[in-house]
Amino acid sequence: MVRQHVNPLSRFYQQPLPLPPPTELFSKPELPLHLDIGCARGRFLLALAQHQASFNHLGVEIRQPLVDAAETNRQALGLSNLHYLFCNANISLQDWLAALPAGLLQRVSIQFPDPWFKQKHHKRRVLQPALLLAMAEAMAPGCELFIQSDVLAVITPMVELIEASGGFERPAADSRPWRTDNPLAVASERETYVLAQGLPVYRVLYQRNDRKLEDRLETIDNPV
Repeated sequence: MVRQHVNPLSRFYQQPLPLPPPTELFSKPELPLHLDIGCARGRFLLALAQHQASFNHLGVEIRQPLVDAAETNRQALGLSNLHYLFCNANISLQDWLAALPAGLLQRVSIQFPDPWFKQKHHKRRVLQPALLLAMAEAMAPGCELFIQSDVLAVITPMVELIEASGGFERPAADSRPWRTDNPLAVASERETYVLAQGLPVYRVLYQRNDRKLEDRLETIDNPV
């Protein structure tokens, strides 16, 4: 599977986009929300939304053609608990998350993000401190953040950033350093492909704790 990159730091992707609120995205906006950041063509959420109808599911993706294709598939199935939006998550999601009704965001997933291997390109990676803080502030204690990757050099700094924030903890029963199974009911396309090749997948599930993050901003001031 070939990854098609766009540069999130280019001028075009640095323009903030106003994102519609849940009331404009879902027929039952009061349902708990699952946010999938970097949803690609959205086939994972397309399956999950049918399997887990008690949740609303929102996929955000920086590649517009993939969002258009995902929305076409969603509309063909008439799924009203699923939506896809085009945006740069690090530019447009923070205000949107801050405006969510309290307690609505129950789960965030970031699966197999673009690796951006070179050191000088790490600032292009999707999980940056400001986005992490915005997610944490929108999540009540017990809400879930799930990350996974097939690239150890990508997920390790994500783990370091999340744990440095102080806002998340791993469930006590989880295997360390990596989960042996996917806690979600549906596997992503990338996960299925990687496992079929006999390659490892590195997974971590976090739960939001009750700590406030205001005093920890300096700890995670530098992007990964």
